[in-house]
Amino acid sequence: MQDMLVRLIGLPDISLEEARLLKKEKIVFRRSIVPEKHLISSWVLENFGEYWQSEVEVAFSRQPVACWLAQRENEILGFACYETTYRNFFGPTGTLESERGKGIGKILLIKSLQSMREMGYAYAIIGGVGPAEFYEKTVSAKIIDGSEVSIYKNLIRKS
Repeated sequence: MQDMLVRLIGLPDISLEEARLLKKEKIVFRRSIVPEKHLISSWVLENFGEYWQSEVEVAFSRQPVACWLAQRENEILGFACYETTYRNFFGPTGTLESERGKGIGKILLIKSLQSMREMGYAYAIIGGVGPAEFYEKTVSAKIIDGSEVSIYKNLIRKS
C-alpha cells in the first residue's frame, strides 16, 4: 500500500450531501468529544481491530479531538481521524459495512481534511491507502512516488 497526497485548498463542498443524509437517513456528522472515548474506542476495536483502536485513542488526546463521527441516534455508523500516527496524516477511517455506499465516508474524509486545513496545512498525507480510487475520485489525491515502503513496515504484530 502506498501513501497519497491531497491538496487541501479547494476541497469539494459537501453541505448538500450532508443535509441530504440528515434528512433522508437521520445521519448526523460531528466531531467526537472526550466523554465518548471509551464507547468509540470499543466500537472501533469491535469493527476494525486493535491497531485502529490505538490510533483512535490518540485522536482523543488532541484538542480539539481529531476524530469525526457519523451517527444515527445513538448508533455509530462511521469515523475518521487525523494526526494520530504521524502529524499531517489522515486516517484511520471506517464505515460500517451495512452503511457503505451512502456517502458517509466521503463526508467524514472531507470534514477531517477541512480540519487539517484549519490547522494550517496546505496538503495532507493519506497513509497506507487501501481504496486509492476512492481518494482519487473524491479529493483528487495522488499517489506519492516511492511510498511503497510504508511507515507501518516495522509495525510489531501479534504472532
